[in-house]
Amino acid sequence: MPKQIEVALDTNVLLDLAIDDEVVIDCLQTIRERLPSPVFVVLPTVIQELVDILENGETAAEKKQALDSLQNIRGKWQFFAVNCMPVGHGIVEETARKIRVRGLLPEEEVHDSFLLAESGLRDVSILLSNDSHINEIDQRALKLLFDECDIGCPLIASPKKIVTSFFQKK
Repeated sequence: MPKQIEVALDTNVLLDLAIDDEVVIDCLQTIRERLPSPVFVVLPTVIQELVDILENGETAAEKKQALDSLQNIRGKWQFFAVNCMPVGHGIVEETARKIRVRGLLPEEEVHDSFLLAESGLRDVSILLSNDSHINEIDQRALKLLFDECDIGCPLIASPKKIVTSFFQKK
C-alpha cells in the first residue's frame, strides 16, 4: 500500500489562510487536485505557536487570526492536529538541537527547528511554510542530518512556490 501523502502546515500558512489569502487557498487547491488524497496535518509546535499568539499577540487582528486558525483546523479546513508520541518529544528536542548546532538554522530559531524535527519524525511528504529561515535551509544538509537521525525529510516549499510551479490556469 503506498505511503499516504501528508502535508504539514506552518503557523504562518494557517494565519494567512485565516484571512483568506489567495495564494494559500490556491496552493491548497492545487495540492488537492494534483496529489492523491493528501492529508493536511498541523504539528504540535504550530498549535503551541497559535495559542501563544492568541494569548500574547501584539494586535487584536493577530489574535483573531490565531483564534480563527485554531477554530477552523478540524471543521472548516478539515486538517488534522497531530501529536508526537511521548518518546517522540525527546527525539524532536534532540533533532531540533542538532539542526541549530549544525548551523542549518540560527540558534534563536527554536520553534522553526522543532517544526522541522516534528516534520521529519512524522515523515511528512511536504512542509508548507512562508518562513524564509525554513525555505532557505540547505536541503541537502538537512537530509543528511535527518538520515543520521533515522527520520524522514520533507520537501519544503512556500505556498507561492507550489502555485507558481504547479497551478493549472483555466
